[in-house]
Amino acid sequence: MKSILVTGGTGSFGQAFVKHLLKTDAQRIVVYSRGEHAQEDMERELKDERLGFFIGDIRDLPRLEMAMHNVDTVVHSAALKIVPTAEYNPTECVETNVRGTENVVKAALRCGVEQVVGLSTDKAVNPINLYGATKLTAEKILIGANVLSAGRTRF
Repeated sequence: MKSILVTGGTGSFGQAFVKHLLKTDAQRIVVYSRGEHAQEDMERELKDERLGFFIGDIRDLPRLEMAMHNVDTVVHSAALKIVPTAEYNPTECVETNVRGTENVVKAALRCGVEQVVGLSTDKAVNPINLYGATKLTAEKILIGANVLSAGRTRF
């Protein structure tokens, strides 16, 4: 592994995954999230020169492109994940989980990223709530991006 960017890098999965990556031969690990305090805490706790931190939102395509510069792999774990929150804030859930995933795809294609791995959930199988439906849609966006990439980026 060369250079990895983790969207939602300060979330529960992101933090655990970054700690795992630090045990590998990864040359550069970029933590991408909105949480400045969480990033500061991670930086203080992990103290590793391979870590880089980007404050940003997956809704912000230009910022994603900037963060993905010279990145080989993207692990996309950023999402609004709390089911009741999604139900009461449907537009926000769609903007983050669907439009944000579209932005990850666009940025990866524009930046020549080698591979993108998207995290999903069991709730995306036969979804009965908005969260599951947005995660199913995000899966379809990522899988469909393989056609767009013509083999340049693997989703």
